[in-house]
Amino acid sequence: MKVFLEALLPRCFPELRFLCIYHEGKNDLEKSIPRKLRAWKEPGVRFVVLRDNDGADCHQLKARLLALCQEGRREDTLVRIACQELEAWYMGDADALADAFSDEGLRGLARKAKCREPDAVIAPSTELMRIIPEFQKVSGARAIAPRMSPAANRSRSFHVLLEGLGRLAQEMGGT
Repeated sequence: MKVFLEALLPRCFPELRFLCIYHEGKNDLEKSIPRKLRAWKEPGVRFVVLRDNDGADCHQLKARLLALCQEGRREDTLVRIACQELEAWYMGDADALADAFSDEGLRGLARKAKCREPDAVIAPSTELMRIIPEFQKVSGARAIAPRMSPAANRSRSFHVLLEGLGRLAQEMGGT
């Protein structure tokens, strides 16, 4: 996720300064939220917590993450969930996939039932590996992010993230 965001965010929000912090999975992220939020003392900083849903109940997951942010004394933290996985966002932009993997046949993904609503795909990373045998998570993120068209993306959770970041950037005077 970090690799993808570091390539995409400067294109979407060129005036916004950001730092993506890598975590070793969901448990590491969730254990570190209160501690990191409490420890960060730089004035004017805002936080975004982004996590894959991975089949969880979206509302319960978001409530749990918000509670961890409150433990960290940062109720202004933006919490967003990628449904079901970050890779659904890739499936939401068939043209970016086709360009990233030099495969014109991938442009037709948007017409396939599974890809019309990418957030509903149960295991997007598995589906991408089935469709694109050479797909790997990190190299895929590097290849897809520069080619992704946020306006054309069909993933609702992707747009919810961008809308939240847009509001945050505006509040901070970044755009």
